[in-house]
Amino acid sequence: MREIVFLSSLLFLGCIKRVAPGPDSTIVFVAKKIRTQNFQKPFAQAIAWKHGKILASGTEREVLAVAGGDAIVERFPDAVIIPGLVDAHAHVESLGRSLSTVSLFEATSEADAVERVQAAPKTAFQGEWLIGRAWDQNDWPGQQFPSRATLDAVFPKTPVWLTRVDGHAAWVNSAALERAGITAKTPDPEGGQIIRDAKGEPTGVLIDNAMDVVGAKIPLPSDEELQRRLKLALETCARLGLTQVHDAGMDMRTFRQLQTWDMVGSLPVRLYVMADGQGAEADAWLGLGTFSGRLLEMKAVKLYVDGALGSRGALLHAPYSDEPARSGLALISTVAFEAKAKAFNERGFQVAVHAIGDKANTIALDVLSGLDRKLRHRIEHAQILRAEDVERFAKSGIIASFQPTHATSDMPWAEKRVGAERIKFAYAWRSLLDSGAHVAFGSDFPVEDPDPRLGLYAARTREDLKGQPPGGWKPEQKLTGEEALAGFTSGAAYAAFAEDRRGQLREGFDADFVVLSADPVEVDPKEVPNLKVLITVVNGVDVFRAP
Repeated sequence: MREIVFLSSLLFLGCIKRVAPGPDSTIVFVAKKIRTQNFQKPFAQAIAWKHGKILASGTEREVLAVAGGDAIVERFPDAVIIPGLVDAHAHVESLGRSLSTVSLFEATSEADAVERVQAAPKTAFQGEWLIGRAWDQNDWPGQQFPSRATLDAVFPKTPVWLTRVDGHAAWVNSAALERAGITAKTPDPEGGQIIRDAKGEPTGVLIDNAMDVVGAKIPLPSDEELQRRLKLALETCARLGLTQVHDAGMDMRTFRQLQTWDMVGSLPVRLYVMADGQGAEADAWLGLGTFSGRLLEMKAVKLYVDGALGSRGALLHAPYSDEPARSGLALISTVAFEAKAKAFNERGFQVAVHAIGDKANTIALDVLSGLDRKLRHRIEHAQILRAEDVERFAKSGIIASFQPTHATSDMPWAEKRVGAERIKFAYAWRSLLDSGAHVAFGSDFPVEDPDPRLGLYAARTREDLKGQPPGGWKPEQKLTGEEALAGFTSGAAYAAFAEDRRGQLREGFDADFVVLSADPVEVDPKEVPNLKVLITVVNGVDVFRAP
């Protein structure tokens, strides 16, 4: 994850010094090229909008004729305008938290991680607990899980909570285990695992549902801290060219705070919220029902079938190739999962299901195929698939919600987990598109970097930022530049029931778009991560301008 530099958004802190046009102003942008994503008129020179809606796109002469003589005109002769980029799977509050606490991303060893924790800023504390995230034992010598002993040596009394990069495992010290009452006699919770040493003692690593036993003891952030984190995350999204984020599993408190901001018009980007349907608030979400505000919508629910591949919590039909005694974790029984899915479906919710392992995806497809197709149910991640399940997405109308950078992050070790045969339909974007399935792209930030340019690059190349492996990992699954952009624009719009309002730049659509330094489709793929975001416009308002 590259270092993130912050620039506060126009709406939150007002530090972008620009005279704002009046509410009734017509605005025209003229650019080197406008890529509209409208197949009937794919390119334009100018675009005009008023009251947050696009009035026209076309040649400069055509657009100025519609806009009228009093329109405000800005010219960008070297820039390219594209529809607003959408992250179809992310975690806004978690991004704000990750930017405030200890980052263990790309720590080279357990010792390196501990040194970073020792240098923690004050913002990393939540009550007396020291919080950090993003360690990955797959990047360390030996690829073994860490131990509480190394944390105990430097934090004998302060409870420490460090989540793995995928959020499906936690590394804690003895002080944290003591507060949760976890000992050698504590049984593994259903859908979770307490990693133990040869004597049966907890090592300090907790997988999936076992995390909740300790996590429940961590005090909630204050209202002020929650607001600070959310603002920091949303400002970061606007700076990176994101005009909307699909938040994959939100709690009620965070939703209510965002609702308040939306009511007074101070959200800088759109949010499409998936309620957390598997936690203690599930019944409350069912009672609330769906919601549509100005820039905030809550029409979906997030459910989990399994864990993550990196911590061997992804649920597989057959055992792991690199650990034959394990086949992953079912975070919920199939009976309970089906009951929840049906309950939310009946209340009009789109059901979005976390499924990574091939067995988890089979279960998700089985259940979602029996629900109301009009609600466009989704499988989030869809990482490992059986060949016979690939075609089921299109046949059942189920959306495949992918995160391209997961492939380039996981490729050094993913095949070791599942073997040469199962990896053939892993991160299978091309296979799903060719089958006729609807596909949407996101990042799963803060598991991955929130920058959508990295997702566009990964989708086209399946290489890391160093160009490895040359030609791409499993290159038969690569996408074209047009297909990659569609995943972050029109594909994401369809996943949020907004294909008639967003994802294209055409008359009557929302004025959501990004001004870039070059065309992300035509530029050399290796240059995509270096494109500059010049302006981000949401609902006709500049929410970011590069200084």
